Amino acid sequence: MAAAIANLDIESLGNQAEEMVQALGAISAEPGRLVRLFLTPEHRRAADLVAGWMQQSGLVVSEDALGTVRGRLGGTGKRRLLIGSHIDTVIDAGKYDGNFGVIAGIVAASYFARGGRDLPFGIDVLAFGDEEGSRYATTLSSSAAVAGVFDVNWLTQPDRDGVTLEDAIRAYGKNPDEVRAAAYRREEALAYVEVHIEQGPVLETRDQPLGVVTAIVGQTYFNVEVTGEAGHAGTVPMTLRRDALAGAAEMIQLAENLARENHTDVVATVGRLSVQPNASNVIPARVEFVLDLRSTSDSKRHAIAEQFCSGIRAIAERRHLGLNLAQTRNAETTLCDPRLQEGFASAVRSLEREPVLLGSGAGHDGQAMARLCPIGMLFVRCRGGISHNPMEYTSPRDMGFAIAALIRFIERFDVEAFG
Repeated sequence: MAAAIANLDIESLGNQAEEMVQALGAISAEPGRLVRLFLTPEHRRAADLVAGWMQQSGLVVSEDALGTVRGRLGGTGKRRLLIGSHIDTVIDAGKYDGNFGVIAGIVAASYFARGGRDLPFGIDVLAFGDEEGSRYATTLSSSAAVAGVFDVNWLTQPDRDGVTLEDAIRAYGKNPDEVRAAAYRREEALAYVEVHIEQGPVLETRDQPLGVVTAIVGQTYFNVEVTGEAGHAGTVPMTLRRDALAGAAEMIQLAENLARENHTDVVATVGRLSVQPNASNVIPARVEFVLDLRSTSDSKRHAIAEQFCSGIRAIAERRHLGLNLAQTRNAETTLCDPRLQEGFASAVRSLEREPVLLGSGAGHDGQAMARLCPIGMLFVRCRGGISHNPMEYTSPRDMGFAIAALIRFIERFDVEAFG
C-alpha cells in the first residue's frame, strides 16, 4: 500500500510521532529506566515539552490545578471534542503507554490548525498526569477533576514518602483550592476520545493495526495487611509459627485460583508486596499486598471479590493471623458510546484497514471522563502485546495509521448526533 492515503501521509505522521515519543520518553527521574510520577519535577518537564508542542501546532495552551495541560483549537461552535491521554508512567515503564495518545491528539489537531478549516466544534487536547496511580492511590484524579467528579478527600492522601496530594499540588506551583475550576460544563463537552496502544496481543494476532474499543474493564483493588509474629527462623517449630508471609502467599494463591477457575475474562494480580522485617533468618511478622481484580463483567468481578474476602478471613483465622482488609478502588465497567465506536470503525475502513472490536483489559482516563460525556477509544497494535515494560513498542507505521484514523474521525464527526 502507498504511504499516502488521500491527503494523509501515513509514513510522515508515524515518523513525527516516533520522534516525539522518544523525546518524551527521555524525561525520567532515574537514569537507565523510565520513571515519571505525578506532580514531580519530571512531570513538570514533560508537561512543558507537551505545552511547547501544542503551541507550535497552533493551539492555545493552559494548565489546570492538577497539572493537566490543555491545547485548545477553536471552532465555529461552542461545544468541544476532547482528545486526551496521560504522560505519567509506571515504574520502569515503556515509552508509548499514554504518551502516544497525547502525541496523536496534538498531531491530529495540528493537521486542522495548519489547514485553516473551521470545524463546527472546538478541539481540546488533554495531557493528564495521574492515570497510572504510581504515586497516589487516587488513580485518575486529574481526569476526574476535568470531569467534575474529583473527591476533595483525595487531597489528604499521602504518597509513600508521606507527602499528601495537597502538598504535592502546592509544590508543583498550583493551588488546591482551584481544583474544582478544572471541570468542564456538561453542555460544553461533546465527547471524549483517546488513542492508546492496545497493551495486549489481539491486534497482532489478527494482523491488523487498529482496533475499536467496546468497553473498559471494571476494576477492584484491595489493600491487605497480614500480621503474625516475628521469630527465629531456626528455633520456632512449624506448628507454632504465625508466619505472615506464608499466610499472605496462601491468600495470593487463592486469588489466582478463583480467577483461573472462573473460566471468563476475570484476572487477578498481586504486583506489590511488602514484607517486614524482611530478613532471611526471621519469620515475617507483617506483610502488605495489593490485589487488582479486573473483568468486563461487573457481576463476576464482584462475586470473585466476595469469595476472596471470605476466603482470606478463613485463612487468617486458621493460621492465627491478624488481618486488615480495605477496598481502595471499585470502578465499574465503562461502555464506549456506540456512535463513537462506529465513527472510529468508519475512519479505520477509510484507510483500507479492517477495524477489530475488542474490550480494554486496562484502565484508562475514559473511566473518569465517562461521568462527563460519551467516550470512545481507538487501540493501536503493540509488539508482542507487551506494555508496562521497557520492551513496549509500537511501530511508526502503525502510529501513522492511528493518527490518520483520528484525523478521519474528526473530519466525519457528526455534532448533531450528540444533541
